[in-house]
Amino acid sequence: MHCNRRPVLGAALAAFFVLAGFGRAAAPETAWNAPHAGNPVLPGYYADPSVVQFAGKFYVYATLDPWGGRTLGCWESPDFKHWTYQVLNWPTKEACSSPESNAGAAVWAPSVVRAPNGRFFMFVSVGSEVWVGSAAHPLGPWTDAHGGKPLIGRDYDRAYHMIDAEAFIDDDGTAYLYWGSGWNWVNGRCYAVKLKSDFVTFDGEVQVVTPAGGHYFEGPFMAKRGGRYFLMYSDGVTMRDTYCVHYAVGATPFGPFTEAANSPILATDRARDIVSPGHHAVFRYAGRDFIAYHRHRLPFVTETAYRQLCVDEIEFTADGRIEKVTPTHAGPALVQGRAEPHNLATAAIATASSQLDEFHGAAAVLDDNYATGWEPAANTPGGWLQLDLGAVMLVHRSELRFEYAWKSYAVALEASVDGKIWQTLVDHRTDGGVTGSPIGFAKPARARYLRLQFAETLKNEPVAVIEWAVF
Repeated sequence: MHCNRRPVLGAALAAFFVLAGFGRAAAPETAWNAPHAGNPVLPGYYADPSVVQFAGKFYVYATLDPWGGRTLGCWESPDFKHWTYQVLNWPTKEACSSPESNAGAAVWAPSVVRAPNGRFFMFVSVGSEVWVGSAAHPLGPWTDAHGGKPLIGRDYDRAYHMIDAEAFIDDDGTAYLYWGSGWNWVNGRCYAVKLKSDFVTFDGEVQVVTPAGGHYFEGPFMAKRGGRYFLMYSDGVTMRDTYCVHYAVGATPFGPFTEAANSPILATDRARDIVSPGHHAVFRYAGRDFIAYHRHRLPFVTETAYRQLCVDEIEFTADGRIEKVTPTHAGPALVQGRAEPHNLATAAIATASSQLDEFHGAAAVLDDNYATGWEPAANTPGGWLQLDLGAVMLVHRSELRFEYAWKSYAVALEASVDGKIWQTLVDHRTDGGVTGSPIGFAKPARARYLRLQFAETLKNEPVAVIEWAVF
């Protein structure tokens, strides 16, 4: 939700033909900006997901977009619908940088698994190096597990990019690590190695397992079904519409891997507003397989990396294939139904001081869709967003999901019974702001109108709001 957005022309035309009755039958399940769309599953921009299930909760770890940050994004949920942003103590750019590290690179591409001994291990890319940490709980505290040095250094093979390490635990408890990319979006190479039970020591020689065919670039993920090993990976350029997911099949964790005839299985579908899906993880829940992946925000702009995390079903067949994934905006039942039944803002009317463009109006903060949101016009200082609840009522709490869970928002919440005289309930315009998601402003008041008033700063300060609920 930033400036310089332009709509996907092909998608806009496709939407017109669907509305006119000429569209494909597969398209109209849910538009990208329709109310209650389950995808994306998180508010804001994330990429390269890793999914963990533990003690009745889900945890998602992901790269912060655009292009990573000094740490990772981490979300916790009891049901894969209602997510809370959690701050991890590790990894950080400062803690995971060696003398050989690429100083300009950020923290990318986590892979978190639970070892047979019950501990969690995280493999993460920082500056063309792979670091590893360990913790007793998915939220940590995390500690470096390899003596303060990278598990895989930048100089392991400088002809290739040492990123995107993904751990896989076989049925017998043996762990393997897969990683590797290329440079300038070409020439990818995939490495694999068996790990000892400590998860930080290589058990044998590193193998090159890049499938033939030239479609491997980055983001390896290993899955095992029916005794077969499915090496899945991404190819193309992530900030264009060429990014997609391929797969190859082998009889052992080291292959050799043969790319499937129906590969790729997840790719851009402009007619349905699906742009550049890839760098995924597969997880199993309630007897079904799901694929978590990132794809681009809409309206789509090339040469940037504002990606959003989505989930859809994936099917492994008995004859050793993966069916092509149908990416959706609605999402599977697992991610649907997050709307709160007691939300007083369900029938509210939202207005604002201005809006960025036709796609970022005030009403978007009430649509229960994380792909949409309000943003004020470019380069306007401050700004306000207001709700009319329709009648005076007792309001206990506002729950806000801003565009960035890890950035500070200099904002105040005001209330009024008549829209003329305002009472300030909470004010964070001069104290450094608030961070997190959701952000709860718990200050009871009788009000018909609620207003967010942003500090009078320039547009380089974060302002955009994705959702606003009232209780």
